[in-house]
Amino acid sequence: MDLRDDARSLQPDLAHLRRELHRDPEVGLTLPRTRDRVLDALAGLPLEITGGTTTTSVTAVLRGTAPDGGADAPVVLLRGDMDGLPVTENSGEDFAARTGTMHACGHDLHTAALAGAARLLSAHRDHLAGDVVFMFQPGEEGFDGAGHMLAEGVLTAAGRRADHAYGLHVFANRMPAGLVTTRPGVFLSASHALDVVVHGAGGHGSNPHTARDPIAAAAEMITALQTMVTRRFDMFDPVVLTVGVVAAGTRRNVIPDTARFEATVRSFSDVHAATLPVLVREVCDGVAAAHGVRAEVVWTDEYPRTVNDADEAAFAAGVCAELLGEDRFRLAPNPVSGSEDFSRVLAAVPGAFLGMGACPPGTDPDTAPMNHSPLARFDDGVLADATALYAALATTRLAPAAGVAA
Repeated sequence: MDLRDDARSLQPDLAHLRRELHRDPEVGLTLPRTRDRVLDALAGLPLEITGGTTTTSVTAVLRGTAPDGGADAPVVLLRGDMDGLPVTENSGEDFAARTGTMHACGHDLHTAALAGAARLLSAHRDHLAGDVVFMFQPGEEGFDGAGHMLAEGVLTAAGRRADHAYGLHVFANRMPAGLVTTRPGVFLSASHALDVVVHGAGGHGSNPHTARDPIAAAAEMITALQTMVTRRFDMFDPVVLTVGVVAAGTRRNVIPDTARFEATVRSFSDVHAATLPVLVREVCDGVAAAHGVRAEVVWTDEYPRTVNDADEAAFAAGVCAELLGEDRFRLAPNPVSGSEDFSRVLAAVPGAFLGMGACPPGTDPDTAPMNHSPLARFDDGVLADATALYAALATTRLAPAAGVAA
């Protein structure tokens, strides 16, 4: 069995599927057209397929037929997310979306590679002494699609709880195409949302002393929060706080009653995740008091840290090196400040989350636009290897006692 050769034979179909998905991204938990394309790609395979009830998720179970399998045989879960982003694409690709939405995070590649792995593993089910669950997930981009699928029972879709779980994410920059990375322990940060409304008293811009200016107070809060994360937290256990929305006012000479801002906050430890909302409120309330205004602070914990099981991370690294070559794997020296709802799966099942470079040929990974940029471009030439890697993780975990080479 040569998974790489078999995956390469699928490359044209995988690239076609990826580009069809890329032309028509859907956002959120309801992705009917994406779901239908996935179902078309899985048609005819020996899979037990179910759909979500609260989302348009797709769960497919492949039953291994190797002699050592059975009722107590292990289960491997493989996950690919399917949703896009509300970003207007400006990548210049001839298959770019014209819908005001974009697969700016590479989820179209994840979906195509997971569909390819389902085809690959279906052809080699006699090498699987156990079952594989394919988790096609909507709503990763802030909608907690993984949480919805867990609530609907994806972990027990095979009739018994998954024993191992693996996910893969492509990156448009930082890494050359085809390079794979992961690390034991914390791989990705936790994410939190901060929403602040500053309530002041409006007035005429020529007489600010007769008003209570919420804009000035909000601006000072933003600066104070940036200072707080550098002065109240250990630089070796960092916190990231980025304000992405600021809104206030209607005209330049009118002081409004309110101003608001929104921020994304990332943390890498449970201690900081617990401390952050307390300190953020202290800063905002203190600045508000100094300006004679009131701050309404809403803190929301979104996704927890993505924590790789140490043994599973070592296993995945070994599978990658065996399949693709030792030069194609690099141990990540530090956690990444992105966040993932696959963290919920890894909190319940031992497993690992991996990254794969997908920077287009001829592009410098250090200067290429990153994921979520309207300029982001991904090399679908990595699809065959991504498909083979998904499949190798499953076949190696579920190899019969005699052993099967990936």
